[in-house]
This record gives sequence, C-alpha cells and structure tokens, in this order.
Amino acid sequence: MQDKANITFGTDGWRAVMAKEFTFDNVALVAQAISNHVIGTGKQGQGVVVGGDARFLSEQFSELVADVLTANGIPVYMPNRDTPTPVVAYAVKDRQAAGAIMLTASHNPPEYNGIKFIPDYCHPALPRETDDIVSHVNYLTNNRNEVKLSGNKSLIEIFDPKPAYFSHVRELIDLNAIATAGLSFWVDPMHASGRGYVEELLRDAGVKVDAINNVRNPLFGGSLPDPNAENLAELSSRVIASGASAGLATDGDADRFGIIDASGQWISPNQVVCLVFLHWLRTRFSAGSVVRTAPTTHQVDALAHHFGFVVRETPVGFKWVGNELNTTDAIVGGEESGGLSVKGHIPEKDGIVAGLIIAEQIALTGKTPLQTLHEIDDLVGRYVTTRVDVHLDPSKKESLMRRLREEPPSPLAGQPVVNTSHVDGVQLVLQDGSWILVRPSGTEPLVRAYIETRSDAQVDDLKKAIYTLVEEA
Repeated sequence: MQDKANITFGTDGWRAVMAKEFTFDNVALVAQAISNHVIGTGKQGQGVVVGGDARFLSEQFSELVADVLTANGIPVYMPNRDTPTPVVAYAVKDRQAAGAIMLTASHNPPEYNGIKFIPDYCHPALPRETDDIVSHVNYLTNNRNEVKLSGNKSLIEIFDPKPAYFSHVRELIDLNAIATAGLSFWVDPMHASGRGYVEELLRDAGVKVDAINNVRNPLFGGSLPDPNAENLAELSSRVIASGASAGLATDGDADRFGIIDASGQWISPNQVVCLVFLHWLRTRFSAGSVVRTAPTTHQVDALAHHFGFVVRETPVGFKWVGNELNTTDAIVGGEESGGLSVKGHIPEKDGIVAGLIIAEQIALTGKTPLQTLHEIDDLVGRYVTTRVDVHLDPSKKESLMRRLREEPPSPLAGQPVVNTSHVDGVQLVLQDGSWILVRPSGTEPLVRAYIETRSDAQVDDLKKAIYTLVEEA
C-alpha cells in the first residue's frame, strides 16, 4: 500500500484523478475513515447507502467501499445500477440510513472520480462531519493496517432506488398538468447517471419526450458532463428543429440542471433560481424565505422583497444551502453553479426535480421560461450576471484577498464602494447596486470574479476593473 495520501474534502467531497490519487488503496482508506465516523455517531446499525455514477470503475469502487463498511459491521444498501446523487440522498431518507457514500466527480472530466458523504440529514456533509472524517483519514494514512477489507456480503442489500424516488417526485410535481398541457420535451442526461429519470417520469405521465445521449458512456461523448450552453448545443438544435416546449438536461451525477428555452436559448442557473422561486411561491408557499449563495444573483433578493420574503445568504457550497432548507422556513435554495432544491423535497441539489419544476411552470403558466423571465424583469428590473476567471500565481492570491479585505478600492469602475461583505471571498457593492465578488480557487492558480450589474456596458467596465486589481496584485 501507499505510505501517504493527499486527500482533502472540498466544497462537496473529495475528487481526484483516477490511478493517480484516486486509487483503490486511497478509496479504501476513505471508506474506513467514514466507517469510523459512522461508528462514532452510534448509528452504524442503520446502515449506509453506497452509490456510484456512470464513470469508469464506479461498480468496482462501490463494491470496495461496501467491502470496507461491512467489514466494520455496517449494513450496506447498494443501488442496482449507476445512480444520481439526489436519488442516493433520497434513499437515505427512505431507508432511514445513517448516511450515504456517493462515488462521483459530478461534472468533472472523465479521468476524475470522487467521494461524497451525505449524512442522515440528506444534504452534503457539514464541516462537523467532514472535519471528523478528515481526522480519521490523517490517522489512517499512517496506520493503513487498520483499514478493514474482509467484508461480509450478507450485510449487503442490492435494491432499486427508483420506485421510492419516483413515487415521491410524483407527489411533488404535477406531472398530470404537464401532460394535459400537451407539451413536448427533449432530454439530455449527457451519457451519465441521469439516464432514464426525467424522460421516464414524463413519459409515464403521458408527456411526449425524446432523448439524446441516454446511453452510458464513461467518456461522456468526448465532452464534459457539464450542462452549460456550449455542451448543450445539440439539445438546443433538437428543441428548435422539433418545436419542443423546452430542453431539460442533467450533469454527471444529475444533481445539477441545464435548461433550454423553446427558442433554443440556454437559461442560466441564476435565471432558473428566479424562475423556480417565483413558481414555488405562487403555487406552493405564500410566505417564508429564499436561500442563495453569495455569488448568486440579487434578482432573487428583489423578487423576495417584492413578495415579502426574507433572503438568506450562505457561503458557496450546497451544504450551507441545504442546512438552511433543513432548519428554516426557506421554500427554495439555489446557487449560480446549477444547484437547486425546494421545500417539500430533500435538501440536496437535484437536477431532475429542477427540470421538472420548469416543465410544470411552462404547463401552468402557458409561458416559456424566457417569457416568464421578461415578466420578472418587468416586476423587479433587469439584472446582468457573469463570471470571470483570472489566472494568478498562487503566491499572489492571498495578497490580493488581504488587500480587498483590508483596503477595498473606492471608487471602482467610477463608482463609490458603499458596502463590503466577507460571507465568502470579498464582495464589493457599488452605489447603483452593482457588485463584484472575488474568490480564490482552492484547486487552480486563479481567482473567480462574479459580476452583477443592471446593464451590459457596466459589465465591461467591471471586467476591466477586475483585471486591473489582479495586475496590481
């Protein structure tokens, strides 16, 4: 076995390149660390769900994790095929398990894999859990002989998580309304674990559905399983050519969404959060709050204020959003990177449910997503958002962040800075409400700068200001 492991849990678990750091030895070590954590909670008798996405070796890594868990006397519930993260998370609730281990690298390139731990509160693990797991990882790195591998197959139950998840979604979403409206959809699961979810739920309800990229391919068709505008170009073309109502996509583990309007235009996650919030407050809950991460559009805030809702801001990471959904009166939680969930559902981001909510909104309003977005603009004004990734030497990143925290520039792009926030990175709010938020990447030599303004011209001005700040650093 290896002597050392470079294993860190980031925003949502540990990810690494297979055969380099993501090896069978290191996966077994992490599985033992999670086993130790679960045993420490006293919930080991409840069992752990072990799932994997559609990547190379997912079955073998999952079987190894199950081997380690059962060697520690922990029962395992294992899905009968590669499975979306939100479905695995729902299985934790359905089975009343102690948690789940999900083998996935989400929308990362195909050479990556990863491990997420989802505790029994059914959203990404909070620091109190991951810190404990990492402490066990650090100990086991120097005591690998304590990793148990002689599993007990009698403690493994193979099951199909689809029926319970489908039953729940059919109660959450008005699929009959979608069918009655006579809509049609194209679905793109991107060769990944979302295959057979959105399309089957719609088709079973009597909705006309066509699908592309719905065959498993660990290389994801030569692209990243990331449902951005570029990667969904084929889906957009199919929607336009067929006159479909919309295109619905999911990422590598189906916890993130991609939405294509009937016009073929990609709808950004910021816009989808606004759409879902408006729909959920009009059809489900007339009071409460909405949760968003720090870089997510403030158009959500404007909508919330318009309808008398409270805004709850969190750092980046759906664990924080999920915690708010779990513990407050929040009806929707979302992030600009494509994560979203709603009250009534599990507090884990779910690209399947997000797409179905948009389908229901189209059915009940008779409007396309773009038409509803124009309605939102009329209600609270237009917001323009973008993100800029600027390369910066790692040794300079902290210097830049310290300067922004301690000596924020004012003016910026010709406007006074009227407010700063350190919820996540540094956010500088200008006099007219425009803002930038700068965060250093934890894995790459760059900083991410999020921009929101009320006009396209201001976006260009703020981009120039960001590049100037980085050059000065």
